[in-house]
Amino acid sequence: MKKACTTSLYRFTIVFIYLFLFSLTVGAQRDIKTINDGWRFLKQDVTDASRVGIDDKLWERVSIPHTWNSDAYTDKAYYRGIGWYRKNIYLSDEYKDKQLFVRFDAANTVASVYVNGNMVGEHRGGYTSFTFDITPYCLIGKENLIAVKVDNSLTDVPPVSGDFTFFGGIYRDAWLISTPKQHFDLSDFGSNGVFIDTKDVSESSALYTVRGAIKNDESLVKKVEVVYTIKDPQGRIIKTDKNIVSIQPNEKRGFSYSGKVENPQLWSPENPNLYAIETAIYDSKSKKVLDKINNNTGFRWYKFDGKEGFFLNGKSYKLNGMCRHQDQKPIGNALTDEMHRRDMQMIKEMGINFIRISHYPQDDAILELCDKLGILAWEEIPIIDIVPEDANYPVNCENMLKEMIRQHYNHPSIIMWGYMNEILLVTQRKFKGDDLKVATDRALALANRLEKVLKEEDKFRPSVMAFHGSDSYNKAGFNDVVDIVGWNLYQGWYSDGFTGFEKFLQEQQKQHPDNPKIVSEYGAGSDKRIHSLFPKRFDFSVEYQQEYIEHYLSVIEKEKYVSGATYWNFIDFGSALRDESMPRINNKGLVYSDRTPKDVYFLFKAFYRKDVPVLHIASHDWQKRTGITKSGEPCVQPLKIYSNLTEVELFQNGKSLGIKKCENRTATWQVPFITGDNFLMAKGVFDEKPIETALSISFNSIPEILDAENLKSLELAINAGSSSFYTSPESGLTWLPDREYSAGSWGFIGGKPYQTQGEILATADNPLYQSLRESPDQYRFDVPAGRYEVELSFSDIFTPKEKLAYDLSEATQDSSENESIFDIVINDKVVESKINPARSSGFYGLERKRFIIEVGEQHYIEIKFRSFSGKSFMNALKVRKL
Repeated sequence: MKKACTTSLYRFTIVFIYLFLFSLTVGAQRDIKTINDGWRFLKQDVTDASRVGIDDKLWERVSIPHTWNSDAYTDKAYYRGIGWYRKNIYLSDEYKDKQLFVRFDAANTVASVYVNGNMVGEHRGGYTSFTFDITPYCLIGKENLIAVKVDNSLTDVPPVSGDFTFFGGIYRDAWLISTPKQHFDLSDFGSNGVFIDTKDVSESSALYTVRGAIKNDESLVKKVEVVYTIKDPQGRIIKTDKNIVSIQPNEKRGFSYSGKVENPQLWSPENPNLYAIETAIYDSKSKKVLDKINNNTGFRWYKFDGKEGFFLNGKSYKLNGMCRHQDQKPIGNALTDEMHRRDMQMIKEMGINFIRISHYPQDDAILELCDKLGILAWEEIPIIDIVPEDANYPVNCENMLKEMIRQHYNHPSIIMWGYMNEILLVTQRKFKGDDLKVATDRALALANRLEKVLKEEDKFRPSVMAFHGSDSYNKAGFNDVVDIVGWNLYQGWYSDGFTGFEKFLQEQQKQHPDNPKIVSEYGAGSDKRIHSLFPKRFDFSVEYQQEYIEHYLSVIEKEKYVSGATYWNFIDFGSALRDESMPRINNKGLVYSDRTPKDVYFLFKAFYRKDVPVLHIASHDWQKRTGITKSGEPCVQPLKIYSNLTEVELFQNGKSLGIKKCENRTATWQVPFITGDNFLMAKGVFDEKPIETALSISFNSIPEILDAENLKSLELAINAGSSSFYTSPESGLTWLPDREYSAGSWGFIGGKPYQTQGEILATADNPLYQSLRESPDQYRFDVPAGRYEVELSFSDIFTPKEKLAYDLSEATQDSSENESIFDIVINDKVVESKINPARSSGFYGLERKRFIIEVGEQHYIEIKFRSFSGKSFMNALKVRKL
């Protein structure tokens, strides 16, 4: 009875103290608000742009987040330079005797901030926050000009290279912060000034420490109370304590407090239990609150093991992960918080429990949802491809690392810090011999320097680097520097053969069994316009990406020593230097840039969600199909279903096509598609409950034998040199895979296919003209008599474009500089003499020719080429009866 009374008294006391403190904090004196709207912007450098009184009325009106690089989606040489922002803020009398700060969550890449014409600070680095004290420069009761100069040109700030667009601008939130003269330190590398350590965590207890610094900007000695309140995940106060701190004028004084939680509710992706820790400063005399910071924390413990993989809270745990860039066409990196949160919710919906925040720190909204939703995180700074010789570069890298760690230190979701990605990639291509050794040693020295800084900043989290698939990292000693080795592996995409993936991993495990390993990147590109019944590497067909991922996921699941893997990338993102099927875009995403999921999104969900049924007909990316048929017969094509069910039954227009077991979360049927609408329904059972889904697929039949009847409405279009269907979104026309001629039908005779990844100029149908048939003997169409329109398309792609650093492809191209000159002969008549596409339209230009042909008793159209120089070729052709 006595114990119960004591417990009740204790609880009453805690509640009383909390209510008393709450009554004091209602008027908490820290004020934070965005200053995102009402900016004027000019995309050029202007003398005296920071000066009060210059006329900026003709400048563009913008709101933050903002980037000036919408041009990066159309132009490789997107604007890399200076932009100016200006905004007037009225500061009322309420700000008198306050300390005033401006905070920018990010500006890419170098930002110089001015207040009323005075420079208050410069920040170097485009992906971390920065805060400046502007108190000495502000005028109370008047308008105050804030001007910001931002420069995203190449500098000595990482990244100096990278396979993504370096969008310029103030692209995250801007804030005005006011505090009393005594406040938590806001000058500590952009952090909030309060840090929480958790250690010795177990199921029975956990220790935590709250530490930081307080700044006294007053000219008097100040004595303050620092009060610590911790609440459990249900919002109940479990402990309140305080200590006294005396601070000299203009001094910064540290503080620290340690506590213990019994039987903690552990944090994990399945149960992301968050404890709230409030740290408040009170005036020791008046008991008024001066400043207050709220942080969340989570109690968990984990380890990486070279042989056994990853463990979370004492249990073996596979990190099923995703990489994520911060971009969305057409707005670049200027995403709102809602957009960031949407991405994280979509990632969690897939069953993902781990994210690589690549290749740079991202918006606070990302880590907020990692904590709340339960997504473990790897965060890194963007040191990519090469370490330049610039003496300032290592200093800037070190500052950036400190900023990342201090700003995001308190997030329980973060389990490792990274600082280099594929750092020898450009290095090995740019340098050879002794020069290569010097450049490699320079990168290794920086790695050792940053590793030391990382361990000083965070004694609890491990370090990680990502290597591209070369053993040169191990030979140089990078694997001995870092705690965890990440491998970016693209076997089957940039090189032949899916199975090279597991062979590489197994060889690394054999040679370095004690090194914890994670697959930090793997991926293949896909383009919704491109489909293939015979997919192959680098064809960018939706079907090849599916086959690639199906193989990789099965290997990752089986290899126990692999701690986990992060797919590259969650989205199709901006990469201005890329050509490929979608110039300016890296299209390896699981969702399109508008966040519509691709079919492979649901394969991941089928692998990783155990708690909900997944049943997805994997043809949403190909709902309008085309195929070649004989008269009156269906066209048989494969159709996949992604599911975590044991077995699935498929129906076509109400008729069962049979039950199949789901192997590797996939089941495939050969479906006899008929012309018109095909209604597909899949049925199965999950947790003893029936599950079903449906999809309607429209099928367009192309006749194998051309006759007067079927030619009436037919536009026969051929994707020469390609095994893929290509559908133009502008016209809706599908261009068929190239096929060999057979008597009575149509197709090519002789020649060989040739393909490039280079951009074709002046067309939206880039993939259609990136393939061709080289030196064909002829194309022949057996058709009835009549008038026909024949359209032939040419793009001379034989001169290779410069290979960019991120292109790891082993493929080679002919290096011919010769112009190709040839006659076009149709039904033995020269219809175009000595055509020279490179001369008339330029290499990688596009030339289309249309001819009206009369077909008589011969009943065929025969297209031949007579070569004079270089090679004859054709990229696409179309035949239409008039």
